[in-house]
Amino acid sequence: MLVDMEGAPVPREAPVLRIDGLSKVFPRRGKPPVRAVQDVGLELRAGEIVGLLGPNGAGKTTIIKCALGLIRPTAGDIAICDHDVHTRHGQAIQHASAVLEGARNVYWRLTARENIRFFTGLHGLDYRSNRAYCEELLERFGLADRANEPLVNLSTGMRQKVAVVSALAKRTQLVFLDEPTLGLDVETSLELRSILRELAAEGQRAIVVSSHDMDVIQDVCRRVIILKEGRVVADDTVESLLGLFRTRSYHLVLRDGPSPDLAGRLGAVATNLSLGRRGAQTELNFTLPSAEGLYTVIDIVRQAGAVIETIAQKEPDLEEAFLRVIRGGDAA
Repeated sequence: MLVDMEGAPVPREAPVLRIDGLSKVFPRRGKPPVRAVQDVGLELRAGEIVGLLGPNGAGKTTIIKCALGLIRPTAGDIAICDHDVHTRHGQAIQHASAVLEGARNVYWRLTARENIRFFTGLHGLDYRSNRAYCEELLERFGLADRANEPLVNLSTGMRQKVAVVSALAKRTQLVFLDEPTLGLDVETSLELRSILRELAAEGQRAIVVSSHDMDVIQDVCRRVIILKEGRVVADDTVESLLGLFRTRSYHLVLRDGPSPDLAGRLGAVATNLSLGRRGAQTELNFTLPSAEGLYTVIDIVRQAGAVIETIAQKEPDLEEAFLRVIRGGDAA
């Protein structure tokens, strides 16, 4: 059960993070001010793991730092577990932790255990009473066997995991992870993704993952918030966002040379048609107005004297959806 600083239960329906009308303008001497964030509003609840996406300069880091009280916003309200970040910063920040620059969040001359003990101590937690949970995290992240070695002797991936463990060990209801898989090898990245999914399933935290790695966001997050020029242009589930751009697009691989008029005949029933040769095979890409049109395409190919090797419907991925939102404007 989530509790506030006085030990009272926090209702599950209450947002862990609430941002309303957040704006941040950075003045510049002799130059126009930079509007980094403009009228952003969002809510996160326990059990959510949310992806924060946007091109460089979209305002992701500014929002995170405002939420942590590291930057004072120009306008707007931010509350963590119903504590105003500006007027009750001490109480609010007790419910939040962050990994903002990967392994730079930890001290390389200390061991993993020493880092965890140091950062939980800064958060006001007694390490002895919290030790069992810390050891559980070390085991879960595959760090237990190297927990007494200075981080300078560990790989980049292991140092990154120590940074994440040091944040999670504080048991906060809100966790920000900025580029948590940056610099990790494929195996370590997959391990971290799996652990994040497990943490979200436990339903005790709201986790915000900011990353340029779309595979990480699509694999870990159920919901994504996309920023463009400081504004929220999409806030939806990954599945809904992909469905918004899902089309009846197909990829066919043919063997045997089709008749010369195949492209013209397919052009009468399909759009976005492209035809190319790869060795002895012909590859076709096209979009249909309805699913039933695929039967017509198959008949045309058969009549052209070609044999279908493979046929597949092309599915959009999060990177494609992200680019379409950014280039096309508001999809919220």
